[in-house]
Amino acid sequence: MVCIRQATKDDLLDIQECDQFCFPQCDSFPLKYYLSYNLWWPQLFYVAEDNRGRIVGYIQGEFHTKNPNSLSGEKEQTTNTECYGRIANLGVICTHRNCGIATRLMTVVHNVMEHVFAAEFVSLHVHKGNHAAFNLYNETLGYKIYDSIQKYYSDGADAFVMKKQLK
Repeated sequence: MVCIRQATKDDLLDIQECDQFCFPQCDSFPLKYYLSYNLWWPQLFYVAEDNRGRIVGYIQGEFHTKNPNSLSGEKEQTTNTECYGRIANLGVICTHRNCGIATRLMTVVHNVMEHVFAAEFVSLHVHKGNHAAFNLYNETLGYKIYDSIQKYYSDGADAFVMKKQLK
């Protein structure tokens, strides 16, 4: 049995360790990285905890607003502000994959983004070679490819930018 709950500051070292198990080929994020998510977006930071209290997965989300006019340099401003979420990180340790944990974590964060923050859409980046993650986002969760970024990852790999409409 795995419980999904909001992350706390007491979880940060365990989340960092979980991240290292999930992505051993990548450099670990410093602890202050996780702390910043816990401070800025605690409502979008969740963990999956097994029945022994061990963190076996986590998700970090962000929320942003932007006025499209401010990006285009137009002088005439409107009140049309775009609200959106972003999935910064999602990881589940290999012993607990293919059990629906990632889907549950994503669903919780999608619900908070839509109903608490009124986000219109959510986006994420996925390694082009990570077929399991791509299939989760595309087939299970309904994300669509929006763009791609060359050499996005530290290993030089490209990323798909994926987007899911919430409203």
